[in-house]
Amino acid sequence: MRPPEFWRHRGFLSGVLLPVSWIYEAVGTLRRRRISPWKAPVPVLCIGNLTTGGTGKTPVAIALAEMLKERGRSPHFLSRGYGGSVTGPARVDPERHTAKEVGDEPLLLSRTAPVWIGGNRAATAKLACDTGADCLVMDDGFQNPGLAKDYSVIVIDGPYGLGNGRVLPAGPLRESLRAGTARAQAVILIGEDEHSISAKLDLPVIRADIAPLDIRDLAGEKFAAFAGIGRPGKFFESLRAMNCNLISERAFPDHHEFSAREIREILALADKENATAITTEKDLERIPTEFRVKIDVLRVGICWRDAAAPGALLEGLLADG
Repeated sequence: MRPPEFWRHRGFLSGVLLPVSWIYEAVGTLRRRRISPWKAPVPVLCIGNLTTGGTGKTPVAIALAEMLKERGRSPHFLSRGYGGSVTGPARVDPERHTAKEVGDEPLLLSRTAPVWIGGNRAATAKLACDTGADCLVMDDGFQNPGLAKDYSVIVIDGPYGLGNGRVLPAGPLRESLRAGTARAQAVILIGEDEHSISAKLDLPVIRADIAPLDIRDLAGEKFAAFAGIGRPGKFFESLRAMNCNLISERAFPDHHEFSAREIREILALADKENATAITTEKDLERIPTEFRVKIDVLRVGICWRDAAAPGALLEGLLADG
C-alpha cells in the first residue's frame, strides 16, 4: 500500500485514530517484554527503522555486510522474506528462488552474502550459525523480540523524517521515537535532515546518501521510469538529478507484483517516445523474466558522508565477537 497523505500531518483523521495507536503500541511493548529472546553465539547487527515504507535499510545492510567481509568476517543475512510464499526458515537460492517465493529484498541481499528467511528470527539465526556464519546482519526485525541484538541501527529517511510522529494507524511509526531509540545504539540518517531529526536524538547519528552506482552518463537520455518501492519519488528524483529526460513516472505500491500487461504498457509508451523503460534493482526481481532484458536498471548504493563512521560502528559490534 502507499502511505496515506494524512500520515504527514496531525489532522482530524490522525487524531481520531490516536486511541487505536495507543493500543497498537501497548500490545507491541507487552509482546517485547513477555518474550525472552534467543542469544546467538555470534554478533548480531540489526538494521531497522521506526516507520513503515522504504528508508534505505537494504542498501545499508548490504554496505555494512560488505565492510564486514573486508574485515575477514563471514556475515549471513536474516530477512523476513516479505511478500514471499516460502515461510521458512530457509536459505535463499538465487538460482532457484523467485521474488514471489522469497521476496525481492532477499534476492538482492544474496548477491553479497548468504540469506536466510523466516518469521522466526531465532530459528533462522540458528541455521545460519550452524552453516558457517560468524556474524549476522538483520535486514529489518528491529521490533521483533525473538532474537537478541548486540547492536541495533535505526535508518531514517531525512526528507520524509518521522511523518506526523504518531504510531500506526494514526501515523507511520511502528513505535514511538522514545521507545525505539532506547533500544538502539546509533541512527543512520539518509539524505538531508529536512525535519531536524538529529536534534531530537541522544544517539550517534551517521550521515549517508543513497547514490547511483551507475558510471554511465545518462544526461539527456529519455526514460519511462517506474517503481514499486516504499517511496518511488526518491527513484524519480535520482534520475532527474542525473539530468535524465523522464517522459513518464509511474509509481506502484511497495513490493508490487508486476503483471505482463503493466510491463507491456510501459514498454509500449517507451517505444512510442523513443525512450527506454527504467526501474530499480528491487523492482526488476518482480518483473516477469521475459521482459527483463528490455528494461534498464539504475543501481544505487550507500555513500557515507564520513567514511570512518561506519567502520567505528562495526568495531563496536565486533569488539566482543
